[in-house]
Amino acid sequence: MTREGALIIIVAFTVLLIAIGVWAWTKRRRRDATPLITAGEASTGSSTVAVFEGLYVATTRHDVPLERIAAPGLGMRSRVTITVTDAGIALDLTGRPRLFLTADRIAGVDQSTVAIDRVVEKDGLTRLAWRTDAGDVVDSYFRPQDASARALADAIAGILSTSQTGTDA
Repeated sequence: MTREGALIIIVAFTVLLIAIGVWAWTKRRRRDATPLITAGEASTGSSTVAVFEGLYVATTRHDVPLERIAAPGLGMRSRVTITVTDAGIALDLTGRPRLFLTADRIAGVDQSTVAIDRVVEKDGLTRLAWRTDAGDVVDSYFRPQDASARALADAIAGILSTSQTGTDA
């Protein structure tokens, strides 16, 4: 085989792999086209418990940390400001409307080491299990930059009733 023939095969194979990746992502985006939650705000009487700056890593199916959900606004990593209030959690992702998860939607919170394409030190991510508008439980992963993942998990656990603190939803 000539050098040019080998180059053509390699380029064709690379283009094929890219096309398959684009097709798979498009199919996943179509599957997850329905928003998981409508944008919203905290009630006017709620008080802020804590605010954390960090990274939003991913949202996955509950207890399946390697299957990303490509729902609108939650499909890609982003910077995030997490505001924990006594009524729930506000998520301000860069360039997206504020999402507010009321405390009754939160199924649990704990720590994790791995989520989709991110592996960090032991318990370096905060995993938030919550109920979508459809009633399904999903997990969202956050990596706080100004505090530990434990501090974020503890702040969220503080607003939950004792029956909600585990992720056994």
